[in-house]
Amino acid sequence: MDTVELGIVPLTASLKVPPGLGFWIYDDRQVVTETWHAELWLDDSDSIALYLRTWKTLQESTVYGADAHNVINAARRALNLR
Repeated sequence: MDTVELGIVPLTASLKVPPGLGFWIYDDRQVVTETWHAELWLDDSDSIALYLRTWKTLQESTVYGADAHNVINAARRALNLR
């Protein structure tokens, strides 16, 4: 799908924000996030802006393309050593 880009945050990456609960951003109009007890559908502009900032911050630690392949291959090699 040309609208999907796969990136990986390596375990060794320096993060500016701690990884939290999963969230999905839909067309800058809605965010869906999960907590321990509920799925939240957020559509107010302040919440969407918060999740967009969080996403952009996490992207700073994300690798794509060949770098992502290298992370995956290193993890596979580490599993094969066990």
